Amino acid sequence: MDPRFKIAHREAWIGVGLAVAHFVWWFGFAYGLGSRPVEEYTYILGFPDWFFYSCIIGFILISVTVIVLAKYILKDVSFEEEGDES
Repeated sequence: MDPRFKIAHREAWIGVGLAVAHFVWWFGFAYGLGSRPVEEYTYILGFPDWFFYSCIIGFILISVTVIVLAKYILKDVSFEEEGDES
């Protein structure tokens, strides 16, 4: 078996895990804090707290996580066939 498939499989699971973590973060804050009556909302920088935490902080957190993963965890794999001299 080509070792690239093992690397690709591992990195695909990392991507799925990151997507699930982002969804759980977003869902938890959006529906957890957003399910209150509008009169009880608190605001951060003019945004309702549920939106600020789920969409703004969540986006920043996931973006930084993707950058760190891409820089330190994921590997650069050649698409060239083994023994291909061209």
